Amino acid sequence: MTAVARLDRWIRTEFVEHNTELEEAYFAERREIVHRRPELEKVKQALVAEGSHLIRAVSAAGPLPPASREKYQLLGMVGFYLAACRRHEVTALSEDTASFEDAASGSSAPAHGAGPPGNTASFEPVWSLAQRLGSALGVAPRFVFAHQALYNPAVRDRYQTFTALPDETVFLTSNGLAVLAYQRAADALRRIPPMGVSNPLTTYLLETALSALEDVLRFTQDLGRALDVDRFFFNIRPYFKSHRVGPVEYRGANAGDFSAINELDLLLGLGDTRDPFYQNVIAEKYAYLAPEDQALLRAVVDEESLLARFLREPEPGPRLRRNAELFLAVCRAHGAASTYHHHRLVKPFLVVPAEQAPAERLSGITASGPPLDVVVAALSRLSDLRSARDRPGVPTARAALERLRSLISDPSPAVSPR
Repeated sequence: MTAVARLDRWIRTEFVEHNTELEEAYFAERREIVHRRPELEKVKQALVAEGSHLIRAVSAAGPLPPASREKYQLLGMVGFYLAACRRHEVTALSEDTASFEDAASGSSAPAHGAGPPGNTASFEPVWSLAQRLGSALGVAPRFVFAHQALYNPAVRDRYQTFTALPDETVFLTSNGLAVLAYQRAADALRRIPPMGVSNPLTTYLLETALSALEDVLRFTQDLGRALDVDRFFFNIRPYFKSHRVGPVEYRGANAGDFSAINELDLLLGLGDTRDPFYQNVIAEKYAYLAPEDQALLRAVVDEESLLARFLREPEPGPRLRRNAELFLAVCRAHGAASTYHHHRLVKPFLVVPAEQAPAERLSGITASGPPLDVVVAALSRLSDLRSARDRPGVPTARAALERLRSLISDPSPAVSPR
């Protein structure tokens, strides 16, 4: 068994067992984390020591895997480990831990923010491997949602997770399905510009995009119904926090870190790269995208939107009218999925529980780093852009969409979809 295979086996077994044991203890006390309980500190130290030992072995084994996909999957495994260490607020092995065997036998380390930093040199080989992988791939050297959803091969019916908690599987599976549906919609719209908006083949592509976005809403609704609010807040959310890799603090993983949703914004004309707010959205998330997603986003940034293409058509014929009607339905579906996510997931699963959190825990509530109110305000503005809801001083595509509606609203003979 190779060093990478041993790390993969550990992530799927002991790593999951350690995290699950800790999460059940935290949940029993209805707290995000529990400090200074010897039996729990022993589990934390076993997790830190075992993972460090295995990752050092990977680094010592020789060159990085040759294939980009294998490098990316390995970065995900190293990132899983670092995210778990951050979640349990253990910054390093304890000062008196001299070896892997000592740590695994129960030496306790001070928790993050609860005592001296410990032997921080114990993480340096792990950080070094993460940085090598990130540099080779051109991505942030930490795990992102793509590592959980799209680069996470299942073995014996199970993919890699942090815990064995059913709610984590619900969260990852429903979000992963929504990502695939967004990608299907983006792939359909991406094919339209070379064909033109009045092409009969474009009708099929718009129907495909509409069906995919209806799936996004369905998967998101399934998530809202099946996921337990408290389990998410106490046991799933903390793994998505920001953490250090070497001297740099990288923001946490985000289920929105894939290019398709931004491709839809730009292709539909709901987002605009001339808008400083939207420019920042794209620039901030770029390093957290998988390499092929980075290429897709670059390709669409300067593409003329479909909305602009519809508006510059000289005369709306029957096919153009049909396609414009479908295009407007796609815009509505994109906005509906975004609105549901913001009001039925972000607010009840994050904002409301945070109101009950101790004041000293609020600084780490979000994955992105800024205070919760700042993050929620940005998400609200994105939701308004995708729904074309104007707000004072912040126009959206609403006026342009209304102009398109008026252009195709003249009475005309019934139009067949085909």
